[in-house]
Amino acid sequence: MFAQSPAGRPGTADEVANIAQLLMSAQGAFITGSTFLIDGGATANYFYGQN
Repeated sequence: MFAQSPAGRPGTADEVANIAQLLMSAQGAFITGSTFLIDGGATANYFYGQN
């Protein structure tokens, strides 16, 4: 699965933490009701294929 995703590798804990940091910071204050897929593009690749 990882090799077929656009990123070609699993995400690291630091990369996942970056999204959490953004959402809890002042820069993310206007982000509401959103879903963030942190999967290296695997879901988009599954549904839409690589371009």
